Amino acid sequence: MQHWPWYLLIDESFLDLQGIRGDMTRRSQLVRQRILQWTGIPCGIGIGPTKTLAKLANFIAKTAERKPGSYPEQHAQVCNLSVLPNQELNSHPGQTDVGEVWGVGRRIGAQLKDAGIQTVLDLKMLDPATVRRRWSVVLERTVRELKGMSCIGFDEAPAPKQEIACTRSFGHAVTQLNELQQALTEFASRAAEKLRRQSSHAGQVLCFIRTSPFRAQDAQYSRSIVMPLRRPTADSTEITQAALRGLQVLYKPGYRYAKAGVMLLDLSPAQRCQQELALEQEPQSSEHEKLMRALDAINLRFGRGTLHLASAGLEGEGRLWTMRQERKTPRYTTHWEELALVRA
Repeated sequence: MQHWPWYLLIDESFLDLQGIRGDMTRRSQLVRQRILQWTGIPCGIGIGPTKTLAKLANFIAKTAERKPGSYPEQHAQVCNLSVLPNQELNSHPGQTDVGEVWGVGRRIGAQLKDAGIQTVLDLKMLDPATVRRRWSVVLERTVRELKGMSCIGFDEAPAPKQEIACTRSFGHAVTQLNELQQALTEFASRAAEKLRRQSSHAGQVLCFIRTSPFRAQDAQYSRSIVMPLRRPTADSTEITQAALRGLQVLYKPGYRYAKAGVMLLDLSPAQRCQQELALEQEPQSSEHEKLMRALDAINLRFGRGTLHLASAGLEGEGRLWTMRQERKTPRYTTHWEELALVRA
């Protein structure tokens, strides 16, 4: 008898259950109870022989809890497809809309329904080769996964991002250039930190500012600009300088700006270095790299924003551009000042 790997999906995290023995349903219920007790966050857990079936089981688990009667009560919160008999294993997909399948978007879902494929079971019964010819190899993999054939494995490491952005809506309307400069400095620094984290360099910096389209009474303005860098870099100072030069071009007085952002483009591996003739005296790149490593290490140890570029302004200056976070969940597990108080 062939043993397929079983995948467990908790919210949006997949776990490989190969090598784990015992009652997976009971174990998952205990995991869910612990997550709820420790974080206060409820979750649904789905178990299946493939990622697509685990995702389907997770949908059944959440729907059975939220809509009593839609699925058997025993599948609420935790649904384990591995222990179901074949008849029940087909009955649940038979009553689930095909649009709920992981990877079937609105456009493909509409095409499937036009072809008479209304449920997950209808999709599962299709011939994979026919699906590939009529639709795509991606949908073919989905059909095979519904049949129990694992076609979507675990990534050893996420692929490096092709673009990195940091954008925010302001807590209050911003009108002054110096406030926009502070905001873009902060955004550029955070984007550069993410860039260094994946060991990449950026060749271009896009920055934008815009007013709120929801305030019809305000004059509207929205514009962006792409600033090429002399050489690809992950240096916060160079990236910030490029963003601020772009801001000088974008800024127009008389507008109430509601959002701004920085996006890093033309990314390449940090190991791929562009060389040029040393025609002018410049700081050594190795010294800049040491400075950035020290900056990241200090902020990682003592908290984001412990060290930042001077053009980002000071925390005590009452920066109007910062986000409103009155409803932010307290950081119970990472800040002493925000520990939960328990009274008898």
